Amino acid sequence: MNKLIINLAPTGMIPIKSQTPHVPIDPDEIVRDVLECVPLGVSMVHLHARNEEGLPTYKHSYYEKIIPAIREKHPDLVIVATTSGRNFNEFEKRSEVLNLTGIAKPDMGSLTLSSVNFNREASVNSPNMIMRLAEAMQDKGIKPEMEIFDLGMVNFAHYLIRKELIEPPYYFNILLGNIAAAQAKLLHLGLIVSELPKQSFWSVTGIGDAQLNMNAIGAVAADGIRIGLEDNIWFDESRTCLATNAMLVTRMRKIIDALGRPIATPAEVRSMLNLSS
Repeated sequence: MNKLIINLAPTGMIPIKSQTPHVPIDPDEIVRDVLECVPLGVSMVHLHARNEEGLPTYKHSYYEKIIPAIREKHPDLVIVATTSGRNFNEFEKRSEVLNLTGIAKPDMGSLTLSSVNFNREASVNSPNMIMRLAEAMQDKGIKPEMEIFDLGMVNFAHYLIRKELIEPPYYFNILLGNIAAAQAKLLHLGLIVSELPKQSFWSVTGIGDAQLNMNAIGAVAADGIRIGLEDNIWFDESRTCLATNAMLVTRMRKIIDALGRPIATPAEVRSMLNLSS
């Protein structure tokens, strides 16, 4: 089995300071959390930027404050930038971060493979939008980090392969437990994994309370896990203790070490995914 990829999602688009003071919002906070978690075994980071009001932003000027500051300390860390359609659905906005160059250029870009409903809103991803984003990533040498919330999204990945818009090795994040998609159950996970294309690496996480259990399953059976405050702000199921990103990663690292699963370094992840150094 491959060494385990730990993918940190520190911020996301939803948590705000009134919900938890620990969610990193401004660029300095995001960089701080990432730098704190890399020594714990994180080899990949999934970034969302926020503006001065704490709202999600697509503007590359914010990523220019985050990515170079991380690379200065950890040049091999695999950096993923979101192209989410949850708040913005114009191609020019969603793809703006893909236009960054030099030290600020992300290694990967998120690519959700269908529309999906969340508790109070939808992430709209039309077939045309997905293909345009995939084509933009391909043109710029940015690998898609494909997000899977349900079985049908895997089918669309096969469609992108037939259209020659994505290339192996493929990397998938499987996110389970969302109210309107696949649930955090072994059967749901197994069905999704069984349909993944050959030459795929897959990570798994659970939304909210499901994060710990799905991360634990990932530590045993997956190529990686996704962990962080984007998906879960609580440390305990009874919701009495708000987590930090470092708390979540530290707990999982103890579990991973107890299982005897080796951790992939950023350089090893680059080799796995054929990413440039």
